[in-house]
Amino acid sequence: MWKNTLNRLLGRLVVEGQLTVTWADGSVSRYGRDSTAVAPASMHLVDPSHYRALCLRPVMAFGEGYMDGQIDVAPEGLYDLVALFTHNMHGQGRMPGWFQAMQALRRRLNVLLQRNDARRARRNVAHHYDLSDDLYRLFLDEDMQYSCAYFERPDMTLEQAQAAKKAHIAAKLCLAPGMHVLDIGCGWGGMALTLARDHGARVTGVTLSENQLATARRRAADAGLEDRVTFRLQDYRNLDETFDRIVSVGMLEHVGLPQFDTYFGTVHDLLAPDGVALIHTIGEIAPPRPTSDWLEKYIFPGGYVPSLSELAAPIERSGLWATDIEVLRGHYGPTLNHWRQRFEAALPEVRAMYDERFIRMWRFYLVASEATFEQARQGVFQIQMSRAQYAVPVTRNYLYHQDDTQRHAAQ
Repeated sequence: MWKNTLNRLLGRLVVEGQLTVTWADGSVSRYGRDSTAVAPASMHLVDPSHYRALCLRPVMAFGEGYMDGQIDVAPEGLYDLVALFTHNMHGQGRMPGWFQAMQALRRRLNVLLQRNDARRARRNVAHHYDLSDDLYRLFLDEDMQYSCAYFERPDMTLEQAQAAKKAHIAAKLCLAPGMHVLDIGCGWGGMALTLARDHGARVTGVTLSENQLATARRRAADAGLEDRVTFRLQDYRNLDETFDRIVSVGMLEHVGLPQFDTYFGTVHDLLAPDGVALIHTIGEIAPPRPTSDWLEKYIFPGGYVPSLSELAAPIERSGLWATDIEVLRGHYGPTLNHWRQRFEAALPEVRAMYDERFIRMWRFYLVASEATFEQARQGVFQIQMSRAQYAVPVTRNYLYHQDDTQRHAAQ
């Protein structure tokens, strides 16, 4: 019964690209058609008892099935398989009506599912970011930038593209030496240290991750920047100071839909009257949709990628000017590809720290994320905001007429 149901589901879903499925009984089925948009892919469904889960909870069961070995795919073939499914789910493929209804229900429940108060936010951050720093060092750039890089040229190294990202953000902040900058969700401190070292700013970075806090403080001490950079284990909602500039990179995705008014209202209240803020976040270039249930369970509990429509209203209500909104396309896919290739190259070191199930989980996370940016309508928003209309130049010329040495000092 469940094999037949799954066979029909795959037949409706896979329209573009060729999928070859080897069933548990050894039979083979093929779906779709040749396409230049997506490469052919194959998988072996090892366990027939898993058919039911794939029919009832396809996204969760696909990820868990790969993690647990119930779906067998060669590591080098996993990206093509996930890309094929992603391309069709966001294209001509059709999911069953009940699946669409469940997605709509989950969208309506977002207000309840993402009530990320201070305690829950701390727990969610620890789930992902308090893994061993040694794992992240294996696949991130030397500065440990865990967000979308900026590929001004396609031949850039990951280190060069991450340096270009920081320079692009610094330019949008319109910095002057001595300004006090707040870094919300400062990670391992790379952005804060760069703004202090290269732009003469004083920086206060806040994080909810104890691992990241310890690493950031150690890096500040090693760089001799302790007098200009302060890192705190603190929720941004508990700050009561005023800052000349505010930057937040890759943190808004953890705020949760119900907290957007609080987030932008807090940015407004913490910003000086002539201050400037720059928010860098993953965003849906499409109507709102719920977070993948697999991603929410295993990787980013409480996480949510907003559509621009969901950000516009809370920004308007905050009283902030949206002085510039840039959509970065074609940057996060290459960033994730660099991370994935580095992760695979470092498997001996990863295996010394984690078991095979974790490795398959992390590989699936990197693959699924890359495929989403390449095959679905997802990008990165850089939203520049101010409290005053003329706090930033009225054209974008200032962004592209800087000294090249300043923009690419790390290249």
